[in-house]
Amino acid sequence: MTVQIGGLSLVVGAEPARDRAGLTELLAAATSEVLVMSTGADSAFQRIALANVRPGVRYKVLFPDSARMSAALNRMSRAGAEVRTDAEVPMDALVIDRTSVVLPDGRQTGSAVFRLPGVVTATVGLFERIWQAAAPLVPLDLAEPEDASMLTCRERELLTLLFSGTTDESAAARLGISVRTVRRMVADIMNRLGARSRFQAGAKAVDRGWLMAKAG
Repeated sequence: MTVQIGGLSLVVGAEPARDRAGLTELLAAATSEVLVMSTGADSAFQRIALANVRPGVRYKVLFPDSARMSAALNRMSRAGAEVRTDAEVPMDALVIDRTSVVLPDGRQTGSAVFRLPGVVTATVGLFERIWQAAAPLVPLDLAEPEDASMLTCRERELLTLLFSGTTDESAAARLGISVRTVRRMVADIMNRLGARSRFQAGAKAVDRGWLMAKAG
């Protein structure tokens, strides 16, 4: 059930299932675009939003870097959503067709829907500021979920360049990505390999057969 109070709507129900159904209805009504901001905390609100990715509606999704290698983001990106990650995402929110903002109401099932222009403008502005600086997650760069510990083709190419002495700036130019993205990818690789330095990451990758050691 939706209760309308001026520019604010509360999607509520006697049971959590009805609250979830209300949010699903809102997302099903989207005609052009859904913006998703997530702090990374698992919730019914987040799962419902991500389960509704579908052709014909552009999904732009922001998650924190800590979720970058998750299977959920992998599946979402492959389903057609544009996914980016940043060091921190400050709030959970949905923006539907740039006319409505949906916020969780604290119960993890119910939602508050704002159609006030000021709220929509502020939320979209926050999203776009983070989006511009965030690192894209490209489906072709992702490992399959069962091979999440392996290097992707782009990561292998990046690590090979850096291991051979190429600078971050030169590697970014070669790969067509930003220096910031290069550094974030390196941090991801080091974390997965349990490496404390770039050199150690390269050595561990060679030990696992992911890279060929340099001759000489």
